[in-house]
Amino acid sequence: MASKIGIEESNRFINEAFPGNQSRTQITHLAEGEATVRLVADDTHLRPGNYISGPTQMSLADTAAYFAVMSLIGLEPMTVTSNLNINFLRPCIGTVVVAHGEVMKIGAALAVIEVDIRIEGAEKASSHAIVTYAIPRKEARA
Repeated sequence: MASKIGIEESNRFINEAFPGNQSRTQITHLAEGEATVRLVADDTHLRPGNYISGPTQMSLADTAAYFAVMSLIGLEPMTVTSNLNINFLRPCIGTVVVAHGEVMKIGAALAVIEVDIRIEGAEKASSHAIVTYAIPRKEARA
């Protein structure tokens, strides 16, 4: 089964919902239960030494998880994060960072997503997150 939301639609949604994004964050891959997000970092995302900041990595994990869920249920803006646990494994140094999320389990009310974050082209992940999303009840979506 294919993704219920397309890459173009996803990127349009990000840019409309977050006007300050200016296309720096882009969805680059969507498949059933998967999403990859790419960020071209600027000075607002960096710590001294060109380290990608922890909040930036958390935001990317959240975005990848959100669109991995959207690939299964379609665009549902009121799907919200209920938990995000991240482990920083090694320094994330560079200017282009990629987060790849895969849905581990999805039910009627919750989805659990695993996300790896790395500098583009890096072999090893810089951080690893488990994200839980709360999905609105179908009655609330109708």
